[in-house]
Amino acid sequence: MKYLAILGRQPEISIAELEALDFPLDIDRLGGTLKLAVELEAKPLEYLRKLPEGKITLGVSDYSEKATQKSATNEALKLKKILVRQGRSVRVVENHEATLSTATSLHNGLSGKNERKVELIKTDRGWYRVIGVQDIEAYAKRDQARPARDAKVGMLPPKLAQILINLCGPLKPGATILDPFCGTGVVLQEALLMGYRAYGTDINDRMVKYSKKNLEHFKFTDFKLEVGDAAAHKWSERIDAVACEGYLGKPMSEVPTEMELKEQKQECQAIILGFLKNLAGQIKENTPVVIAVPAWLREDGHYERLEILAFLDKLGYNVNNKSLEGVIYHRDGQIVARDIIILRKI
Repeated sequence: MKYLAILGRQPEISIAELEALDFPLDIDRLGGTLKLAVELEAKPLEYLRKLPEGKITLGVSDYSEKATQKSATNEALKLKKILVRQGRSVRVVENHEATLSTATSLHNGLSGKNERKVELIKTDRGWYRVIGVQDIEAYAKRDQARPARDAKVGMLPPKLAQILINLCGPLKPGATILDPFCGTGVVLQEALLMGYRAYGTDINDRMVKYSKKNLEHFKFTDFKLEVGDAAAHKWSERIDAVACEGYLGKPMSEVPTEMELKEQKQECQAIILGFLKNLAGQIKENTPVVIAVPAWLREDGHYERLEILAFLDKLGYNVNNKSLEGVIYHRDGQIVARDIIILRKI
């Protein structure tokens, strides 16, 4: 069976997430994939003819090289015309572009859960049918519904939290995931939704209380929270994987001066290296550690990273992020971005 993934706005990170996991994939657990599809074993018309009786809702997304809004619409209307002649009732989802947006697919139920609500994808290599659509409404709900929030410590998107966890690679159900910079608990929340056990610590007692309040709001119970400095804390339980967003420094609305950048890099680097040194003696060999660290926008449009890779071997880690080399998670114009580093304990 051949799969097709429609990737998010930063394809390199989406690909790294997919490469880290085993098949079959679950769209609800993929932060970087908008749609999942499988190759049609028959021609589109033959596939549609065999659908159960009743009205068909049909959407077509055209990803071929010469795709246009018109080409996608014509494909859908051509299929509808033949099916109607054969006595089937068909509603075509209107294309405003060559491809249907995630929101349009979701709104029209083209998520693969209903056999008669179908989205077909045309490529230069063949046709695919969608088997999963990213539930953007669910992400928004569990992001915005959290009762304890703090804009000063940053807002980690649930999608990115999922990506950080997935980049740890396949984990056993019930594995314990540690977030030593847990903040308001977004990584812990996503880990629990994936069926893992969550273990969170933070140097700030208020953040630990926020995490507790948020996790209890979603009726989670299988988690542990402690106040602790990541550079000195002794974690009391076995750790199967670490996924976290480290200290990102102070929020910035403008490109930092050279002096500001130097100060922030020194502070953040000391915290991250201190944490990794402390962690190394408390986890087993081959334990995955995925951490998002800060990178700062410069006047030339490039991001400047922390200089920590040279220290990792001495601290007891292998760097395992060749596929992410040069990729930083950011929005256009974002001053403080997230540089994702994938490590393994030696």
